Amino acid sequence: MADTAYPDPSDHRQVGPDFGPERLLVETILDFHRGTVLWKTAGLTGEQLTTRAAGASGLTLLGIVRHLADVERFWWRHVATQTADGPLYCRDDVPGADFDGGDASTAEADLAALRSEIEAAKAAVADLSLDQEFPSNEGGPMSLRWVYLHMIQEYARHNGHIDILRENIDGLSGE
Repeated sequence: MADTAYPDPSDHRQVGPDFGPERLLVETILDFHRGTVLWKTAGLTGEQLTTRAAGASGLTLLGIVRHLADVERFWWRHVATQTADGPLYCRDDVPGADFDGGDASTAEADLAALRSEIEAAKAAVADLSLDQEFPSNEGGPMSLRWVYLHMIQEYARHNGHIDILRENIDGLSGE
């Protein structure tokens, strides 16, 4: 039987401490989930990244990568710090352009965009307190703490989708 576990060298995740300051813990957990996306998309071709591998669903690994790049930009740099313009992929005239757009030829650039947005997000909020407040989309206050928790939820949900897609593409699974 073939080994269906991911090889360790492609594991981009960093496991952090189980205790410590709140900021360290939320950053570590989010970085673990960010790394999981990179780990589970590693080693695939552009064609594999754009494979619709979950039955009737049109979801692809590349669509999730593009969506997460937009989410990174939106929450950290558009909403929290107001340092970024609009989204990379989402468009008002094309709902779902992040999930549905891209093709095998854009895969490498789209993965690089996600990595870039992650680094830009980290830099944008590095000196802010978790209690930092800013206006939400609804106009009321929102804290940086909420954004961290929301992003952990966002990545965790999509990592579940990624598990199913990757296993259906090449049989690999991992935790």
